Amino acid sequence: MSRDKIIAAGALVAAVLAAVGSVVSWLAASSIADVAPVIPGEPVKTSVLYDPSLITLSLLLAALAGVLAVVGTARWRRAK
Repeated sequence: MSRDKIIAAGALVAAVLAAVGSVVSWLAASSIADVAPVIPGEPVKTSVLYDPSLITLSLLLAALAGVLAVVGTARWRRAK
């Protein structure tokens, strides 16, 4: 295996890891909270809260995964 193919494989592995990190961050960003009723006597409602820092991390990791996938694929195809 040539040096360029090893670098390309590393970029592709890093892209997969960034994509997995993006999914994990996205799934960890939400939490459920109880909301008080508006009118007395109504049941308690539930709401989903999102952590903006984890959503931002997820989007940045997804963008990084895309860039690394393109770079890794291009290097792999150019490698001799």
